[in-house]
Amino acid sequence: MDPKAEKKITAEKKSENEAVRKRDQVLIKAAIHGSSKAFATLISYYQTRVYRFGLSFFKNNADADDFVQDVFIKVYTNLTSFRGDSQFSTWLMRIAYTTALNNVTRRKECESIPENFDVVSPDLTPEQIELQEITKDAINEALKDLPEKYRYCLDMYFFLGMSYSDISEVVDIPVNTLKSNVFRAKKILKEKLEDMDIKGTI
Repeated sequence: MDPKAEKKITAEKKSENEAVRKRDQVLIKAAIHGSSKAFATLISYYQTRVYRFGLSFFKNNADADDFVQDVFIKVYTNLTSFRGDSQFSTWLMRIAYTTALNNVTRRKECESIPENFDVVSPDLTPEQIELQEITKDAINEALKDLPEKYRYCLDMYFFLGMSYSDISEVVDIPVNTLKSNVFRAKKILKEKLEDMDIKGTI
């Protein structure tokens, strides 16, 4: 990528993150002071992300729904402890990650990316949907031999769009270790795409 274009994208991303941080701070402050509407708005921004994350741990939608409720109850009861040192989404996903691990320990029932995990938009074309399925299969292959902790990290990166730094903060794994595992997954994915004569860059 052209250095100028990359610098522009980085600046835009930084500006976007700052806007999200300010938006969340306003909603958090209002929620702490008793505004249920503010908290509901805050939930609406992150509910899908938490739900998809729950699906990466549990085998059915009902458990994922229960997980989402559990997470946001914990978020609400601990909201005053959020200091704003990191993005709210990172703090939230830390709670989600800890909650999921605790639930899995109790239930002894988890998997990385379930067969019924819908990671595509209904607006995608059949070709794009097929590509998403290939991507999921390739990533699953890359995840096979990894410890669970690392598999969940790749779920966060590929399917939740989280940055290396945010994932590192959530699961307490060095960024370089995360990059190494993501590189492995991308390599397997690229090989699969080449085998199917699908052009594109990963």
